[in-house]
Amino acid sequence: RKNGQILLDKKYAGREVLIEQIADGIWIIKTGKFIPDNEEWIHQPDISADIDSAIEWAEKHPPQETDLNHLEKQLNL
Repeated sequence: RKNGQILLDKKYAGREVLIEQIADGIWIIKTGKFIPDNEEWIHQPDISADIDSAIEWAEKHPPQETDLNHLEKQLNL
């Protein structure tokens, strides 16, 4: 196509694709789920472990209403 578009079969409609040019006229097209650059940090092993730990804690400790009077006494306000 003259406008730089590549047409894929309809079965790929709405799917994310990664296109790599490995040489002039040679392209590799992969389908998958891709991580945006601004979310890459979440998938670093130490951060991911911290997130998993926080989720595990939250699952074991359901939200509760805060007693503000009690909290105020604890903080000596």
